[in-house]
Amino acid sequence: MTQTPKAPAAFKALHPAEERKDIGAPEAQDSLISYPCDFPIKVMGKHHADFAQTLTEVVKQFDPDFDPVTIEFRPSKNGNYMGLTFTVKATSREQLDALYRAVHGHHMVSVVL
Repeated sequence: MTQTPKAPAAFKALHPAEERKDIGAPEAQDSLISYPCDFPIKVMGKHHADFAQTLTEVVKQFDPDFDPVTIEFRPSKNGNYMGLTFTVKATSREQLDALYRAVHGHHMVSVVL
C-alpha cells in the first residue's frame, strides 16, 4: 500500500479538511485556528526599495487596521533578498486564503509561508 505524504503543519491548520481526506477521516469545515487571532504571514522576495511598502498595501486590503510598524524585516546574507513577516488580525479562513493568494500572486514575491 502506498502512503500519501502528509501536509505541513501550517497547511493542516489552514486546511484541516484536505488533510483529513488523505487519511480517510470525515470531511470537516472547522478550522484548527480560533478566529479572530494574530496570524504571521512570512514573505520573501528580491530586495527592492518599495518591497515592504508595496506589500503593506496588499496586506491592508485584507486587514485595514494592520500597523506597518509591526513588520519584521530580515535581509538575506548578501542583501539580495528581503524576508518580511506581517502579523495580521485573522478573522476567517476565507480572509487568510484570499490574503495568501493576493500576496503569493504579486510579481515582487518569491515565497510565502
